Amino acid sequence: MPTFSIYAHEVLVGYSSLELGDPPMGVAFGIFRPASGYSNIRAECISNHADQTHLALTVRTEDQTVLICSGVGIMDCDDGPDSIEVNVLGISYPAYETLFPEHVAAYERQWN
Repeated sequence: MPTFSIYAHEVLVGYSSLELGDPPMGVAFGIFRPASGYSNIRAECISNHADQTHLALTVRTEDQTVLICSGVGIMDCDDGPDSIEVNVLGISYPAYETLFPEHVAAYERQWN
Protein backbone atom coordinates (compact mmCIF):
# COMPACT_ATOMS: atom_id res chain seq x y z
CA MET A 1 0.00 0.00 0.00
CA PRO A 2 1.45 3.40 -0.90
CA THR A 3 2.35 6.02 1.67
CA PHE A 4 0.93 9.50 1.25
CA SER A 5 2.54 12.64 2.69
CA ILE A 6 0.41 15.26 4.43
CA TYR A 7 1.46 18.91 4.27
CA ALA A 8 0.28 22.10 5.97
CA HIS A 9 1.40 25.26 4.15
CA GLU A 10 4.17 23.28 2.41
CA VAL A 11 5.49 21.86 5.72
CA LEU A 12 5.48 18.07 6.03
CA VAL A 13 3.28 17.22 9.01
CA GLY A 14 2.78 13.47 8.60
CA TYR A 15 2.08 10.36 6.61
CA SER A 16 -0.77 7.93 6.01
CA SER A 17 -1.49 4.88 3.91
CA LEU A 18 -5.12 6.04 3.61
CA GLU A 19 -5.97 2.42 4.13
CA LEU A 20 -9.76 2.83 4.26
CA GLY A 21 -12.24 4.51 1.96
CA ASP A 22 -15.71 5.19 0.64
CA PRO A 23 -15.37 5.09 -3.17
CA PRO A 24 -18.82 6.48 -4.12
CA MET A 25 -18.15 9.52 -1.93
CA GLY A 26 -14.55 9.91 -3.12
CA VAL A 27 -13.28 9.58 0.46
CA ALA A 28 -10.06 7.98 1.69
CA PHE A 29 -8.92 7.94 5.29
CA GLY A 30 -6.49 6.22 7.60
CA ILE A 31 -4.12 6.37 10.52
CA PHE A 32 -2.07 9.56 10.59
CA ARG A 33 1.59 9.14 11.53
CA PRO A 34 2.95 12.53 12.62
CA ALA A 35 6.22 14.01 11.34
CA SER A 36 8.15 16.64 13.28
CA GLY A 37 6.23 19.47 11.56
CA TYR A 38 2.98 18.27 13.14
CA SER A 39 3.90 19.89 16.45
CA ASN A 40 3.26 23.29 14.80
CA ILE A 41 -0.41 22.50 14.08
CA ARG A 42 -1.30 19.82 16.64
CA ALA A 43 -3.12 22.14 19.06
CA GLU A 44 -5.33 23.37 16.22
CA CYS A 45 -6.06 19.81 15.05
CA ILE A 46 -7.10 18.85 18.59
CA SER A 47 -9.31 21.87 19.21
CA ASN A 48 -10.83 22.36 15.75
CA HIS A 49 -12.36 19.40 13.94
CA ALA A 50 -14.91 21.49 12.02
CA ASP A 51 -12.87 23.67 9.65
CA GLN A 52 -9.14 23.29 9.06
CA THR A 53 -9.01 25.10 5.72
CA HIS A 54 -6.69 27.79 7.13
CA LEU A 55 -4.06 25.07 7.66
CA ALA A 56 -3.91 24.57 3.87
CA LEU A 57 -3.65 20.80 4.26
CA THR A 58 -2.68 18.88 1.14
CA VAL A 59 -1.87 15.27 0.34
CA ARG A 60 0.95 14.16 -1.94
CA THR A 61 1.58 10.81 -3.56
CA GLU A 62 4.91 9.02 -3.30
CA ASP A 63 6.11 10.88 -6.42
CA GLN A 64 5.13 14.21 -4.76
CA THR A 65 2.08 14.80 -6.97
CA VAL A 66 -0.54 16.83 -5.10
CA LEU A 67 -3.77 14.86 -4.76
CA ILE A 68 -6.66 16.94 -6.09
CA CYS A 69 -9.52 16.80 -3.59
CA SER A 70 -12.21 18.91 -1.92
CA GLY A 71 -10.59 18.93 1.51
CA VAL A 72 -8.28 17.32 4.03
CA GLY A 73 -8.79 17.10 7.78
CA ILE A 74 -6.79 15.70 10.68
CA MET A 75 -8.86 14.29 13.55
CA ASP A 76 -6.73 14.33 16.70
CA CYS A 77 -8.68 13.59 19.88
CA ASP A 78 -5.54 13.75 22.04
CA ASP A 79 -5.73 10.02 22.84
CA GLY A 80 -2.18 9.20 21.72
CA PRO A 81 -0.33 8.90 18.43
CA ASP A 82 -2.18 5.77 17.28
CA SER A 83 -5.56 7.49 17.52
CA ILE A 84 -4.97 10.31 15.01
CA GLU A 85 -6.81 9.99 11.70
CA VAL A 86 -6.58 11.88 8.42
CA ASN A 87 -9.57 12.22 6.09
CA VAL A 88 -9.36 13.15 2.41
CA LEU A 89 -12.68 14.18 0.87
CA GLY A 90 -13.90 14.64 -2.67
CA ILE A 91 -11.32 12.70 -4.68
CA SER A 92 -12.73 12.47 -8.19
CA TYR A 93 -12.73 9.57 -10.63
CA PRO A 94 -10.69 8.27 -12.34
CA ALA A 95 -8.00 9.40 -9.87
CA TYR A 96 -9.74 7.61 -6.98
CA GLU A 97 -9.86 4.31 -8.83
CA THR A 98 -6.21 4.66 -9.88
CA LEU A 99 -4.93 5.54 -6.40
CA PHE A 100 -7.20 3.25 -4.36
CA PRO A 101 -8.09 0.17 -6.42
CA GLU A 102 -8.34 -1.93 -3.24
CA HIS A 103 -11.05 0.39 -1.85
CA VAL A 104 -13.02 0.13 -5.09
CA ALA A 105 -12.66 -3.67 -5.16
CA ALA A 106 -13.80 -3.97 -1.51
CA TYR A 107 -16.81 -1.78 -2.22
CA GLU A 108 -17.78 -3.82 -5.29
CA ARG A 109 -17.47 -7.09 -3.34
CA GLN A 110 -20.25 -5.89 -1.02
CA TRP A 111 -22.73 -6.23 -3.87
CA ASN A 112 -21.65 -9.64 -5.21
